[in-house]
Amino acid sequence: MRRHHLAGVGIGPFNLSLAALAAGVDGLDATFFDARPEFRWHPGLLVEGATLQVPFLADLVTLVDPTNPFSFLNYLRDRGRLLPFYFAERFHPLRAEYDDYGRWAAARLPSCHFGHEVTGIRWAGDAFELTIAGTEPVLADHVVLGVGSVPSVPAPLRDVVADPGVLALHSADYLTHRDELLAAGNVTVVGSGQSGAEVVLDLLRSRSTVDGLRWLARTPAFAPMEYSKLGLEQFTPDYTAYFHGLPEAVRDRLLPTQWQLYKGIDTETIGAIHDELYRRSITGPPGAVLTPGVEVVSASTVDGAIELGVRHAQQGRDATLRTDAVVAATGYAEAPTGPLLAGLGDAVRRDGRGRLEVGADYRVALGVPGSLFVQNAERHTHGPGAPDLGLGAWRAAVILNAVCGKSVHELPDRTAFTTFGLEDK
Repeated sequence: MRRHHLAGVGIGPFNLSLAALAAGVDGLDATFFDARPEFRWHPGLLVEGATLQVPFLADLVTLVDPTNPFSFLNYLRDRGRLLPFYFAERFHPLRAEYDDYGRWAAARLPSCHFGHEVTGIRWAGDAFELTIAGTEPVLADHVVLGVGSVPSVPAPLRDVVADPGVLALHSADYLTHRDELLAAGNVTVVGSGQSGAEVVLDLLRSRSTVDGLRWLARTPAFAPMEYSKLGLEQFTPDYTAYFHGLPEAVRDRLLPTQWQLYKGIDTETIGAIHDELYRRSITGPPGAVLTPGVEVVSASTVDGAIELGVRHAQQGRDATLRTDAVVAATGYAEAPTGPLLAGLGDAVRRDGRGRLEVGADYRVALGVPGSLFVQNAERHTHGPGAPDLGLGAWRAAVILNAVCGKSVHELPDRTAFTTFGLEDK
């Protein structure tokens, strides 16, 4: 079996960032595996015109190494699009553009191997052994899990989303069913985040009529994402370190209150939705219904249609809504790592709620000498910035420095003007 210094499981944006930064480290033998045939980034939500919620500087490498050949600007140059990008004055890249950028980078990194599914990880005495479907296993001194997230459907909606006889789906599959949704008489979008807003905006723009279009949100308002300059400092490494240093119980109480940091809607999308409704109001009030403060508590199919039981928390009222289609824009959950790590058994340390114990350097606490790191599986220990693209390059650099035992990427000591917590004097 070939032995590597570092093996990555999953090639989403975060392990792709790690691969790009690792490519410039002399003497480091790194390899990465993904079960998919190629890099794709939320392909079901690449709605025409939709943009990232982070600037182009939050690419795979720039915030750590602006001279790296895998930067977004170098991608534009290679594609012959650097001057058009300059004249477009776009600070936030198109989602479809970011998807293409990821494929561009992955195709140029020989360390990335697609079509290779890692099915298990175990400790083999002095190294990790990774079992790979259909091929020989490999050994690695260090392993980084970057298996990403999976669509999350609330319990009341799971049965109807799983029912092939009705038009009910997670927003991750929106583009696959877009034509059906445009033709449906009544469509209900559930979820108040960016994905739900983008689906609603696309339906508003593309349906011949918006009568029968309904948008439900559990949050008390269709709220914008926190985007003030000091507010965004909660996505800095300084805040991440502060959050990690809090007691577990405090972190668990704090995280749900920070939903507007990562579950809100960008103000441009909110504005575009209002603009479209205003345009549609010239000949009378548009038939679309937007209702925040509503929770879906049940769902069933009746004569080919879907009946949603809903509850308005503030009014204390219940109602039943009938619809032809449902789009559950209900977010994503961390992909389960239990089956993948089963071979390590009790060597994997977990907290009282069964979650991975993750150190400040993203290293999972283990009862074996090897180092297992995680990317985007540590929101409970590192805070709301865990899934944010803007912290991806920084986290990858921290992991590389830990793997190499030295600072192969120099990182500043301070990254925010805000002082989080009281300093020791």
